Amino acid sequence: MGICASSKRVRQEEQDSDENVVYVMDEQGGGGEGEDGRGARAAASRKVASLFSQKGKKGPNQDAVILCQGFGMEDGVFCGVFDGHGRCGQFISKLVRDYLPFMILSHRNALLMGSDDDDDDPAFSDASASASASSTDGSGQSSPAPAQLLEEWREACANAFEAMDKELKLQANVDCNFSGTTAVCAIKQGKDLIVANLGDSRAVLATMSDTGYLKAVQLTTDQKPNVPQEAERIKRCNGRVFALKDEPSVLRVWLPDEDCPGLAMARSLGDYRLKRHGVVSEPEVTHRRVAPGDLFIILATDGVWDVLSNEEVVSIVCATPRKQHASKAVAEAAAQRWRTRYPTSRVDDCSAVCLFLRDQGQGGR
Repeated sequence: MGICASSKRVRQEEQDSDENVVYVMDEQGGGGEGEDGRGARAAASRKVASLFSQKGKKGPNQDAVILCQGFGMEDGVFCGVFDGHGRCGQFISKLVRDYLPFMILSHRNALLMGSDDDDDDPAFSDASASASASSTDGSGQSSPAPAQLLEEWREACANAFEAMDKELKLQANVDCNFSGTTAVCAIKQGKDLIVANLGDSRAVLATMSDTGYLKAVQLTTDQKPNVPQEAERIKRCNGRVFALKDEPSVLRVWLPDEDCPGLAMARSLGDYRLKRHGVVSEPEVTHRRVAPGDLFIILATDGVWDVLSNEEVVSIVCATPRKQHASKAVAEAAAQRWRTRYPTSRVDDCSAVCLFLRDQGQGGR
């Protein structure tokens, strides 16, 4: 489990080789004196996120998750979920987990350096890079206009994903020809939320309407071969898209003249034999201004979404009394659903990150 939480309080519990729980808190007026909510200092701490990755029954856990605090600005946050596949999937997902956040921030800072003609300092710190802005939000923090901010982060993410894809190819001990990973990332900068998605992991927002109705809003599109635009691109590049007889509902990507590898997604990092046949590493990047009713965003691998609906996942998080256990509750509910719905199939790896957008208060509510 990767953690990059500089000068922050981090609580990490490794239960066994199959499961890892990571709970990160930022500190307001001190820090918590434990996870049971006892004491004034614990009440003063704001719950930021819940992370959990649970190994399935298909072999090594190929999922990876991460949370970075102080990302780009003092109260900035980066979180990501990565679902590896293929023989080397578990290594690729962890490499991407460890490198991609810093690549994104590096490319973002490089863009800001190039656009600031008046800056004589050749080096930007994380904080100074994030201070380049054209407006001020309600908290008094500066931020660019939404269209400008989206374009900046879109370019930074596209460049970083491309660089990460090239970096994987240089790994002598990791064969990425038929192995790769998805990546879904959420970047919070003040009141701005940027989501970058590649593959079939998913980001969902829980928000409360003005009338008090809880809604699950899907923020990403599952980039699978059944999406017409994705299939068209692959076919233009001489890739083939079809389903196996025993899985008629699962379209897969195949080489032009070989019945392999049968990739179940249309975009990924790695999978180099398919790169010339339409499987790309360009993420879809979106922006949302955090609204007063927005409660949390949850990122999860397809081990969760294949068996639980967006609404079910949001309800599970809301029903979890202690929010540090929210992602664990989601992963365990997904694993249980796999066992009951597909009793003859092997349970998939189930991983989730829940990023809270509002103070949760004592006791997790």
